[in-house]
Amino acid sequence: MSYRSGHHFDPHQQHHHPREHGRTSPRRPTSHGAAARAQAADGYTLVHAGKQVRIGPVLFWAAVGSVVLLGIWSAATATYFAFRDDVLTRLLARQAEMQFAYEDRITDLRAKVDRTTSRQLLDQEQFDQKLEQIMRRQTALEARATALASMPDVATTGSIRPPARNAAPESTATPKPSPISDTVIFVAPPDREARLESRAPIKAAAPVNQFAKLQGFDNVLVRLQTSLDQVERRQIAALSSAEETMESRVRRMRGVITDLGLDMSQLEAATPRAAIGGPFVPVKLPADAGPFERQLNRINITRAQMQRLNATLALVPYRKPVIGEVEFTSGFGVRTDPFLGRPAMHTGLDFRAAMGDPVRATANGKVVSSGWAGGYGRMVEIDHGNGLSTRYGHLSEINVKVGETIKIGQVIGAVGSTGRSTGPHLHYETRIDGDAVDPQKFLRAGVRLSAG
Repeated sequence: MSYRSGHHFDPHQQHHHPREHGRTSPRRPTSHGAAARAQAADGYTLVHAGKQVRIGPVLFWAAVGSVVLLGIWSAATATYFAFRDDVLTRLLARQAEMQFAYEDRITDLRAKVDRTTSRQLLDQEQFDQKLEQIMRRQTALEARATALASMPDVATTGSIRPPARNAAPESTATPKPSPISDTVIFVAPPDREARLESRAPIKAAAPVNQFAKLQGFDNVLVRLQTSLDQVERRQIAALSSAEETMESRVRRMRGVITDLGLDMSQLEAATPRAAIGGPFVPVKLPADAGPFERQLNRINITRAQMQRLNATLALVPYRKPVIGEVEFTSGFGVRTDPFLGRPAMHTGLDFRAAMGDPVRATANGKVVSSGWAGGYGRMVEIDHGNGLSTRYGHLSEINVKVGETIKIGQVIGAVGSTGRSTGPHLHYETRIDGDAVDPQKFLRAGVRLSAG
């Protein structure tokens, strides 16, 4: 391949004589500048395999310049990377650092997810444990409420009258204490339902999880704990009140027996025993018994003592023989005899009453006299044991006979005016070992017991 500019070259003309070099050819009279202009105007011709391609000078030099610049750039780049290996090292290190940072980030995220999952599991486990503790506490409070509900509220001391089968329900109001009325009345106070609220179980186990998701576990547990604390405080207050009431009752009962000058041991020995029995099982508290259980045990012991004192005091005639307000027409002691007008000893109390009013026994006992007895007119005498006895005189009629067992409040006759009497009234006597004593001493003891 060859190229030419402007005109055709003869190969035979390339060999000149040395002497002809530098001389002007007679056939080329044109100047050097004109030849250059002609060559530039003609361009370059590429010859290859007999084919000619004509290229302009601008395109030719542009191609040559591009090839040169490409070679220079390649050489410079090769030289730069050959002598600057640290650039590649830094690029590789940067790439590795980015990869490690990405892996570390993934590891941190996985660790956070694991910690979050572990914390949620721990929170759930703690919540379940606390909820289980609350449920156990609720069960214990319900058992306490059952124990509190089983304790009777003692209004007055004495015997117990079972309700009649077809009897109408009693009024919810607490009856006015009276020595003649029954002496143990199981009446729930108005606040009993409020005190024993824990008998209705707290239904918090079912909706608690859903509610906890909305409000938070801690709020649910705090509210449940607060509710149970309030119930427990009310139970402790009710238990303390019951213990204080029973202990006060026992102290009054013992004080009454002492004030009346009676021997407690003799009274207990004279107390008739009901048909009861069973094996002896001593009372034992469990080793893990708490304050509530210990206090409840003390109350049960006090209640047993009170029941024994009730049975004993059932033989003491401290109740009224007639119903209604007490009004005496004549007291115990020296007075002017209504028939003779001279000083005389009055051995009892005269109760104002209307003809035919019922006369009631003031204590348990047995009839030892029933009939006419001189100045007493129709009279009933009841032996209460331990030297205690009572007499009921001037009766218009008698409803009991000798040897009959009498209960507290039983009607034994009716008010009259038989014997040495100026009008309808009841002559009532209290005797210790056959000697007449002032019945008001026993009646005041009954009022004291009924007031507690």
